[in-house]
Amino acid sequence: MRVTFPVVVTLCLCLPVQAQEWFPVPVMSDGQVLDYQPLSKAARPWRVCALLPQGLGRYWWAMSWGLSQEAQRQGVRLGVYDAGGYQNDAVQREQFAHCAERGADAYIVGGVSAQGLCPQIQAVAEHGAPVIDLANRLDCPGVRAHARVDFAEMTKQVVAYLLADSKGRAVRVGWFPGPEGAAWLKDAEDGLREAIAGKSVTLIHGGYGVADISGQAPLVRDLLAREPNLDYVLGNAEAAAFASRLRHNSAPRYHFKVLSFYANERLLEPIAEGQVLAAPTDSPVVQARIAVDLAVRMLEKQQVPRMISPQIIMLDRSTVRQLDLGVLMAPSGQWMIRQDLPD
Repeated sequence: MRVTFPVVVTLCLCLPVQAQEWFPVPVMSDGQVLDYQPLSKAARPWRVCALLPQGLGRYWWAMSWGLSQEAQRQGVRLGVYDAGGYQNDAVQREQFAHCAERGADAYIVGGVSAQGLCPQIQAVAEHGAPVIDLANRLDCPGVRAHARVDFAEMTKQVVAYLLADSKGRAVRVGWFPGPEGAAWLKDAEDGLREAIAGKSVTLIHGGYGVADISGQAPLVRDLLAREPNLDYVLGNAEAAAFASRLRHNSAPRYHFKVLSFYANERLLEPIAEGQVLAAPTDSPVVQARIAVDLAVRMLEKQQVPRMISPQIIMLDRSTVRQLDLGVLMAPSGQWMIRQDLPD
């Protein structure tokens, strides 16, 4: 059965997260709503190479966990690599080449950029190796399938939440997107611009930076030093987590409310306590599990959808305690998984 956690989040975060039977799960499959059911087991121990952009943020810890768990469940041999950051296009190309040299059967790619790997992807695709786009959006003709959620839609949904909360009054919003140049971030910014068009929103850009605490904390501090009277802070999960703590610890100096355009485990308790107003989750563990299943299905010559997206779940104080944590986070104490592609 699926494991759910109907208790307070503070307690949930101390429990191991186990979702051995994570399916069926509601998804959008090429625009149609359905319950996704993966294969029970791969026909052979396929060798799959997973390339992720970084291992610093908890979002990618969850992704690596989902990849590893589904590979184990299906009997697939998995390599997991991270490029060390969105500035490291060359590192990800080298990691892709390493997997190609080792004869990977399939590739799952959370891209550092939308097109940086296109020549390499095309080369392996021409030899029959499936390539699956995971989370970040790849714009390469050789990509066969996509396991991701549209960050434009994620951002539109959280902006709609903000606008409902503001009740039509004019507001000033500090914006902290994350690492400049990432395809998912471009999508988020497109969604933001569309969502606030014609609305009484003054957007103040906080700057780009790595989506971890060391990258976001200085940006948040700097913007608040210049703009202490913000009504809202909206940003990536790490910026939101830091801003919520800063506001809580500096009361009554600041009065802004905090939202994020995606959730990670760091935000669950602040949302439950009302320190973060809301954040949608794209279920990163589920995305990763689906990516592994898509790779196996393509290797076994099955038809697959072009794009599969877990349904977006908006988390706020009224809904977060009902969340199945297994869709969002790795178990307590499980950090980033890195492992070489087995022989």
